[in-house]
Amino acid sequence: MGKKTSKKPNNLIADNRKVRFDYEIIETVEGGLVLTGSEVKSLREGHGNITEAYGVFQSGEFFLLNAFIAPYSHGGYAQHEERRTRKILCHRKEIDRLKKQKEVESLTVVPLRLYWKSGNVKVEMALVKGKKNIDKRATIKKREWDIEKQRLLKK
Repeated sequence: MGKKTSKKPNNLIADNRKVRFDYEIIETVEGGLVLTGSEVKSLREGHGNITEAYGVFQSGEFFLLNAFIAPYSHGGYAQHEERRTRKILCHRKEIDRLKKQKEVESLTVVPLRLYWKSGNVKVEMALVKGKKNIDKRATIKKREWDIEKQRLLKK
């Protein structure tokens, strides 16, 4: 068999892989991200990071905070702020449902991935619950067993 490459898909901009390890994902929702022109151009170059980002609800709207988008390399005087608050476009029912569930169960909203869809930047947000150390050890054990199983099947 060929060597396994770790290429990301063409439409993926940024992935928050640590979320799957640190949190238990309850529900996911997709939304559009409101961006400026220089932010879109910077994302086309692949300069986006969402590892420290999270979602908040303010005055009936949904926002992404602390997402890093580097300044556009060929931009002039009109550059954007790197970590500004960005609005997420979702249906009103989705926003209300997520907000209600978040408040009732004291959950967190974090981005899973940032990607292109039909020429627009989309963000996949997840409602998550923090894992305990015991749960993390179980995740590690399962991952190691899957690797060992693959080794055994190869032979």
